[in-house]
Amino acid sequence: MKAIVALSMCLVLFSCNALVSNALDTITTNKSIQDGESLISAGGTFELGFFSRGDPPKRYLGIWFKKITTMTIVWVANRVAPLADASSTLRVTSHGSLVLFDGNGSDIWSSNLSIPVRNPVAQLLDSGNLVVRDAEGSDPNNFLWQSFDYPTDTLLAGMKIGRNRTSGFNRYLTSWKSIDDPSPGNFTFQLDPNGYPQELLKQGSDIKFRTGPWNGLRWSGTPYLNPNPYYGYEFVLNEEEMYYRFLNKSVTSRLVLMTNGIKSHSEIFANRFYIFCAPDKRDSFESGDNCENKKEDLELPLFDLSTVAVATNYFSTDNKIGEGGFGPVYKGVLRGGKEIAVKMLSRNSRQGLHEFKNEVLYVSKLQHRNLVKLLGCCIEEENLLIYEFMPNRSLDLFLFDPTQRKQLDWSARFNIINGIARGLLYLHQDSRLRIIHRDVKASNVLLDCEMNPKISDFGLAKSFAGNETQANTNKVVGTYGYMSPEYVLDGVFSTKSDVFSYGVLVLEIVSGKRNRGFHHPDHHHNLLGHVST
Repeated sequence: MKAIVALSMCLVLFSCNALVSNALDTITTNKSIQDGESLISAGGTFELGFFSRGDPPKRYLGIWFKKITTMTIVWVANRVAPLADASSTLRVTSHGSLVLFDGNGSDIWSSNLSIPVRNPVAQLLDSGNLVVRDAEGSDPNNFLWQSFDYPTDTLLAGMKIGRNRTSGFNRYLTSWKSIDDPSPGNFTFQLDPNGYPQELLKQGSDIKFRTGPWNGLRWSGTPYLNPNPYYGYEFVLNEEEMYYRFLNKSVTSRLVLMTNGIKSHSEIFANRFYIFCAPDKRDSFESGDNCENKKEDLELPLFDLSTVAVATNYFSTDNKIGEGGFGPVYKGVLRGGKEIAVKMLSRNSRQGLHEFKNEVLYVSKLQHRNLVKLLGCCIEEENLLIYEFMPNRSLDLFLFDPTQRKQLDWSARFNIINGIARGLLYLHQDSRLRIIHRDVKASNVLLDCEMNPKISDFGLAKSFAGNETQANTNKVVGTYGYMSPEYVLDGVFSTKSDVFSYGVLVLEIVSGKRNRGFHHPDHHHNLLGHVST
């Protein structure tokens, strides 16, 4: 008898182990799951199945952490249409649609996908994403549908909160109505779809909390989250989409919009939670039982498009004072009389959004008398950079004009040479970031009313860490005639690259001649070659 019991126990243990090891993460048109069955992701991180909530209990299809003792639900399919009993089935149709049927065969919830698919399968990934794909497709990451596009109250690593700027499709979080009721509650967490990129916590239609606009580094109205080994944040803004997400570094994480509107971030180690809460106070956040308060000024003001339009007489051609690779530049006057220069990113710009972000990122962090001051930016319909106005415009207009060059006596030229050197020294050694400008030239040196030089146009700039001295690139950018040989030939750039460009510029300032436009009757060298012969 003891042997039979022992054998029975071995069979039970073997069966349990076999169930775990052979647990499915995929269903097909021929394989569905019923209430009581589940899908488990390949690494055992997440489980999809049926659970109960409420009194009397109602049944829901959802996803939760598999390895957490307390059921921690991260996604609910039928949150607005609960099931009355435990007799439902989840199937994937031949058209690739996921459908949840009740015991009577009525469809309670569907992913509403109906496209030609040869072999549709639904799979639960280790990211917590439930996806539908074509098993015969060439790209396994080409999802026909994914639960990450339809979040409930939880943001997992890799999920996006934001809007597709082409289709208008919007992803946002909605709280549960209560702890025992997954139906949509009163609070939503989303990116502002109408104005500047910022996160909004709303109760109904009322805005309860704003993170402040994105200033190129972080949400300007929220405390700076100290770097940690667990997760990082990312904000993406391009022509197609605008979204926010966090990225795992070492552990499983989640961000939850709770039923009372508090947003919490949890780091999950086995069965233990470490929670970072974002309450409705703009100057605080909580880590464990401690609360740390920080306040920080907005690093870069954002201008309304209407304000800039009025200031520039609606971007009148009469206000246009120049144009470059970035786009046209307009003079404007703000209410109160302050003069500004407005650079508009042309839709056909060679520099594009990357360089626009560079300007915002670097110039907003730099403060020096020989660097142009960035007053703010606008990203409402148009991408605009607003600078202090330089009445004497750029150095090249004086250097190479037969009439204007007369205003540059030797004292003025020495002052300009000296000021540019001070600005470069600040970029290379004294600023918070070691920055290589990569496009030092006469047209990128602006002159104020007293002819003091200010280095401008940081669209091509690169920053170095404290122990870095040089870098390589396969994409050589800049202006020929000012670029160092090792940069042009091998893509190697460093602070020496800017020094080389500065040397060429000094020759132009002293001689009044363009390097590449220089002509001599006895040879065909440029200005640099002429000096070195």
